[in-house]
Amino acid sequence: MNKILKYILIGVLVLGALWAAVFFIKSNSKAAVTFETQQPFTSSIEKKTVATGKVIPEDEVEIKPQITGIIDKILVEEGAQIKAGDLIAVIKVVPNEQALYQAQGRVRNAQLALNNAKIEYERNKTLYDKGVVSNQDFINQKLVFEQAEQELKNADADYQIIRRGSIGGSAAANTNIRATVSGTILEIPVKEGDQVIQSNNFNDGTTIASVADLGKMIFEGKVDEGEVGKLSEGSTLKITLGALEGTELDAKLKFIAPKGVEEAGAVQFKIECDVAIPDSVFIRAGYSANASIVLEKKENILVIPEALLQFDKSTNKPYVEVSVGAVSDQKFERRDIEIGISDGVNVEIVSGLTEEDKVKQWNKTEPIKKGEDETETE
Repeated sequence: MNKILKYILIGVLVLGALWAAVFFIKSNSKAAVTFETQQPFTSSIEKKTVATGKVIPEDEVEIKPQITGIIDKILVEEGAQIKAGDLIAVIKVVPNEQALYQAQGRVRNAQLALNNAKIEYERNKTLYDKGVVSNQDFINQKLVFEQAEQELKNADADYQIIRRGSIGGSAAANTNIRATVSGTILEIPVKEGDQVIQSNNFNDGTTIASVADLGKMIFEGKVDEGEVGKLSEGSTLKITLGALEGTELDAKLKFIAPKGVEEAGAVQFKIECDVAIPDSVFIRAGYSANASIVLEKKENILVIPEALLQFDKSTNKPYVEVSVGAVSDQKFERRDIEIGISDGVNVEIVSGLTEEDKVKQWNKTEPIKKGEDETETE
């Protein structure tokens, strides 16, 4: 029995040794990886950033009423083209009952005061003509009479303004809301029957319509604080719109905010750019857009693909492996280099390499053989 176990154990050991030998031979039978090389070359690099924002009119004017009342008619629609002076809406004046009653009372009081002043004036004039009253007393009484006449006119004007919105022939000017600028009606936030109030010291007033020239648009966006220091007014940008695929517009940076605003833990600075819009393109106000901004640009510099870089684990400094001798010898040496700007594809070589050097492509992926691929699939 012991002999049988002994033979079984020996057989297992022999099979294991044979399997290990076969695996070792098979593993070492694969061809060695051959690394390709690339040479530095001269090119240009642009370091860009993208600012997100929207395209809005350069000047947007809000039309507000001069009086308080109710919208009687709206004569235009959103999107309509209008000129300065065109009629937009008509307001019907609905006077406040208390204010109207007080204005009526002021008119009556002024009329009573005028009647009394008139009687005194006529009496003094008679006495003055007879030489009983002095010239100064007569002049003073005449002044009181004229002031009473003016007070009646003022009280009646206030009453007419409260009752009709204006006095005399200016009623239509106050109740008719007209465009103050030419452009496109962007928004009419009110409808017929809505009550509106005039602008005063305590209220901005009700907006009847918003008007803007869609031919003069600006890009308004935000840039991170790490990149705003590299911007300068007058720089050129490229604007792309999410709503218009394939459309790219030229723009010029005209404003950089002097103060940043913290958003989600990062400080953002507002920028504004003038956008050049060709006649063949129609831009609606509020389109979301991206602005491509060139932060730094260098031309005719020595570069290599960024994928060839390696970084020291202890110092985190960049280096590459350069071929020594013939490429077929597959011998490489480490070369520390100094790099400059990068566009994400190529990186500038400040020092450490020349155009004759052959840099190892260390992260090349070995292609899968056809036979191995079919075996894995099965």
